[in-house]
Amino acid sequence: MEISLREDNSDRLVEGVRAGAVDLALIGTAAATPDGLDALTIISERLVAAVPAGHPLATRPRVTLRDLGAYPIVCMPPGTGLRTVFDQACAAQSLQPVIALQASAADAIADLAARGLAVAILSDSMAAHYRDRLTALTIEDVEIPALLALVWRSPHSPAVRELLAYSRRAFAEPGPG
Repeated sequence: MEISLREDNSDRLVEGVRAGAVDLALIGTAAATPDGLDALTIISERLVAAVPAGHPLATRPRVTLRDLGAYPIVCMPPGTGLRTVFDQACAAQSLQPVIALQASAADAIADLAARGLAVAILSDSMAAHYRDRLTALTIEDVEIPALLALVWRSPHSPAVRELLAYSRRAFAEPGPG
């Protein structure tokens, strides 16, 4: 039994799964299940804006997408789940924020925001890792959650079946009581 790990953006990983080049992918997405695939949602959470102390928005607990339009933005690149959620939310309101900087790692996004170069767009749990340097602000008009999900086409290999079974147990939501 052999498992290989490959890193890429979510859109390319989904296409790899659809084409049969990738058996299973961990992706960020705005849709619960990409068309033609099966999925197991691992995390579902809100997007937040993150700013350093002293930023004009830092004293507010909540912001809107329109509020963010007054500032440059740093976020994930196109093809990633967080960016898809942010872009869809902006498009729904006919907003075109200035994406001044892009990075594929949350650490880089947080560092750029902490230096005051732009407002970071992160998931709630990502932003929590940087609370020593950044204040997370709820974006109240983004209803679409950012999802982290495993996706697959058909679990034919024993390795994929075993990993899916393990993942279902590990990420199952606790029952009531």
